Amino acid sequence: MFSQGQISLAETILSEARQLNLKIAVAESCTGGLIAACLTAIPGSSDVFERGFVTYSNQAKSEMLGVRPELIATHGAVSIEVAAAMAQGALTHSHADVAVSVTGIAGPGGGSLHKPVGTVCFGQASAGFSHADRIVFPDQGRVAIRDAALDHALTLLLTTIRAKKSS
Repeated sequence: MFSQGQISLAETILSEARQLNLKIAVAESCTGGLIAACLTAIPGSSDVFERGFVTYSNQAKSEMLGVRPELIATHGAVSIEVAAAMAQGALTHSHADVAVSVTGIAGPGGGSLHKPVGTVCFGQASAGFSHADRIVFPDQGRVAIRDAALDHALTLLLTTIRAKKSS
């Protein structure tokens, strides 16, 4: 299900979080739990992985993560603003120290001129830190977009953990 590179990255994430005694939470929309599944594919992950939220609908984003409906109405579910709020909400609604979030358009439909298929927004959060970015991945199909989003989210999670290490 996961590439050897993804498993290796997940192992590194868990190892480095374990060394710092950090707990991880994820908030996912278009990846539908792939980040959580990849991290928990590693034996022993339960001492680091705190929880995952799969918030596919706007209502779930609001109810489970506390994303304000007005924020979604103003910027859209696929926006850096909502991605940042999702990551922060994952921290607020868990016992985690670091969080990553993903919301996007994996296709084949749902895209627009300003948000084409392949548009994915990511959030990162930890105590005193929040960041979000947007990437438009090539539209090479739903599976490829979700896989690329997984890779990027894992990389962001490792970056967030390493930032905690150096602070």
